Amino acid sequence: MTALTEPAEAETDPDAAARPGLIREFLLVAGLFLVYKLGRQLATGHTLRAFHNAHRVWDLERSLRLPRETAVQSALLHSDTLVHVANTYYATVHFPATLAFLVWLYLRRPAHYVWARRVLAAVTAAALVLPFTFPLAPPRMLAGTGLVDTGRLYGPSVYGPPAHDHLSNQFAAMPSLHFGWALMVAIGLITATRSRLRWLWLLHPLLTLLVIVGTANHYWLDALAATAMLGVALALLRPPHRTATRVGRGAGRIVPRQRALAGAAR
Repeated sequence: MTALTEPAEAETDPDAAARPGLIREFLLVAGLFLVYKLGRQLATGHTLRAFHNAHRVWDLERSLRLPRETAVQSALLHSDTLVHVANTYYATVHFPATLAFLVWLYLRRPAHYVWARRVLAAVTAAALVLPFTFPLAPPRMLAGTGLVDTGRLYGPSVYGPPAHDHLSNQFAAMPSLHFGWALMVAIGLITATRSRLRWLWLLHPLLTLLVIVGTANHYWLDALAATAMLGVALALLRPPHRTATRVGRGAGRIVPRQRALAGAAR
């Protein structure tokens, strides 16, 4: 995270004093990931309701005239390499990218780290409620849609047969935390940095959206639900104001706010 995250102007780090203790934060973040995994497992055992809800979601998407997930998957299936890359992205990027995001913020933007961690915790906690109230089978399990389980057919797959998979709840498709976390990573880096290239971080949630839909692990509405939850969390938990002193690269320039303060002091 250098070119896309390095601000246009170098800056000092006066908010380093706001950096929480490392051990405490390690335990909090590890607990967040553990709750994410365990919470989804607790909501198992609703197979019939999950398939019933899946048909309702599929019909609702068609009534809303959303694009069919089959269109995205068909594009992936034109190339064995492309579908394998999509499966690999789904299986390996989700957790490491979010963890790298939090580590970078902790080291470089402590105040933004605390904000981002709180937002992710709020979204994750809210997302764990839906599998209890609205269990949902993923589209790869839904017969009659024309979709296939690309992970099982082309690999790699993160899921085993649902009846024998005790490590995850495959009937917790909504909301898609794959997409929700990816969107928060992009928003967090765009908010915390000033590089002109920082908007390219939006490619991460965009690619994630195409991957989760193309591999038939999520519906469009799963991503929309995650976006809505994230929007509420961001409305309630506002990012910190940037008050760091910014020094021009090699020129010793100061920001306009500091110029105003210096002029007022004369």
